[in-house]
Amino acid sequence: MKKISFIAILFFVTIILYIFFVSLNSKKVYDTSELIGKPISKIDLNLLNKNGKFNTEDFSKNNFTLINFFSSWCGPCRKEHKFLMQLSKNKDMKIFGINFKDKKSNANEFLNKLGNPYYLIAADSTGKKSISFGVYGIPETILINKDLIIVKKYIGPIDQNDVKEILKEIK
Repeated sequence: MKKISFIAILFFVTIILYIFFVSLNSKKVYDTSELIGKPISKIDLNLLNKNGKFNTEDFSKNNFTLINFFSSWCGPCRKEHKFLMQLSKNKDMKIFGINFKDKKSNANEFLNKLGNPYYLIAADSTGKKSISFGVYGIPETILINKDLIIVKKYIGPIDQNDVKEILKEIK
C-alpha cells in the first residue's frame, strides 16, 4: 500500500514539474491589436494629487495623448521612465499617467526621485478601471489621438525604438 502511495505521489509531482517547465519555455503573446483603431473606453478616474475626477473625454483637448500605466513597485516602470521623460519634452503630445495599484505616497516618492513626465495623473488603486483600457499588467502605454482613437499600444516597458515610433506617429 505504501509503494502505491509513493508511486502515485511521484507520478503527480512529475506531471506538475513537467507542466511547470513546459510553461517556462512557452512564449506567451498577448495580442491587443484588435484595440488599434477603436475608441478608448470612457471612464472617470480620481486624480492622484488633486481633488476631482478626470474623464477620458478630456483627452480630446490634446492632439495626441500617451496614456501610461505605472506603479512605484514596478521594476520595468523604472526602466522605461527615462524614455517617458524624453517624450514629455515634445509639445505635440501630452503624457497622462495612471498610477496602478499603488499607494499615493509611494507614487509621489517615485516621481520625486525620477522626475514627473505627466501633465496629469489619475489613480486606479484597485486596478479595476484599467481593465477597460485592455490593461492586464504594467507597464502598458497607449497612444491615442484627439478623436480618442487608439493609435498604438505598448505592452511592457517602452524603449528607444518605441520613442522613435511614437514621435514618427505624432508628426
